[in-house]
Amino acid sequence: YQRRVRGIFCCLFLVMNITADETVKQIRITKPLVHSITNYVSMDLMANTLLAIGASPIMAHAPEEVEELVQLSSVLVVNIGTLSSSWIDSMKKAVVKAKSLNKPWILDPVGCGASVLRTRTCVELIGLHSPTVVRGNASEIIALERALHLDRAKIEGDLKPKGVDSCHQSDEAVQASLSIALSTGSVVAITGKVDFVTDGKTIIEVHNGVEMFTKVTAAGCALTGIVGSFVAVKSSNPLVATAEVRVVF
Repeated sequence: YQRRVRGIFCCLFLVMNITADETVKQIRITKPLVHSITNYVSMDLMANTLLAIGASPIMAHAPEEVEELVQLSSVLVVNIGTLSSSWIDSMKKAVVKAKSLNKPWILDPVGCGASVLRTRTCVELIGLHSPTVVRGNASEIIALERALHLDRAKIEGDLKPKGVDSCHQSDEAVQASLSIALSTGSVVAITGKVDFVTDGKTIIEVHNGVEMFTKVTAAGCALTGIVGSFVAVKSSNPLVATAEVRVVF
């Protein structure tokens, strides 16, 4: 039985690897413009990773220009790693513009649960327009799921803070990811040693985690940027596009 299951998994991984290669080829042909509103720590790594995969990055967060840039871009990536009032304003404007243009957007809820500001910002952004994909570690996904089911007073008064780094294993957040996916319509990706990607109906499990990622600052942020590039060229199937990312990155 174990050999059979392992064989089935290997076959699925092979098929996913083949489709991922095709998606990468499409990225390199079309060079989608990925507009990232991301944190200071990750900008350089995200931009270079997107260039390496074949996409075209733009890292811009000025509220005076984000709506124009969303219009030019293929996909919007929002990372809440370094927040301020003006950045939050930019994120909200960008998300609303993406909604009006029916463009995909990706949310990386960095440190959701670590502070009221981070948690409230995630909830408010999702309230404006559900992300195409939410990509986070297990602790972020668990905190986000809880916050989405609390009213504003509870978020500001009772939500226990979590660290920016995950203190949960990815399989501990599967139920939370299903809940988020069902309530928002988003694809939810939990990344870690083992990754889980779900749309609320299907769960794809990917065993391709790398321990070194936990030792490199902004590796997860770069991963979210790559999700954006895959979704940009495969917007009709964000579930598969997101799972493909973890096969190649």
